[in-house]
Amino acid sequence: MSEVPRDRAYWAGLLRLVTRHTRGNTDAEDLLHSAYLRLERYRNAHEVQNPTSFLVQTAVNIAIDNHRHEMLWDFGQRGDTTQRADEAPLQDEVMAARERLVRVNEGLAKLPPRTREIFLLHRLEGLKYREIAARFGISQSAVEKHIARAMLFLTEWTQDF
Repeated sequence: MSEVPRDRAYWAGLLRLVTRHTRGNTDAEDLLHSAYLRLERYRNAHEVQNPTSFLVQTAVNIAIDNHRHEMLWDFGQRGDTTQRADEAPLQDEVMAARERLVRVNEGLAKLPPRTREIFLLHRLEGLKYREIAARFGISQSAVEKHIARAMLFLTEWTQDF
């Protein structure tokens, strides 16, 4: 049976190996200590030919087990996905939203064509005021007025709905 060297250089080298193999994500000293305890227990019933390899591989396996345990623990803390509350809106909320959408569409149809087009370019297409102004050959201030007019009208149009 091969003995484990007791000098500091040997253990410092083992520590570097464990750190490298576990990518430094965990405390290598704790892993090496746990691996040594397992080595001593294993030696009671079995012969170990290469204690250095045993220690490094055991430390890596412990790190993997710890990582898996943490992942399961995190998953458990977030809650079981099979019993997660349904985040979909209620049917009456869906119906109310559809009715509001119909009302907004009716309001959009009542806007002057140019105001409607400028408003939709800004809100749906995401164009900036200066881009819309350049497209229509008008001032940025005029674009602002068209959008403000559309917003005011649609706000009043849907206010009591």
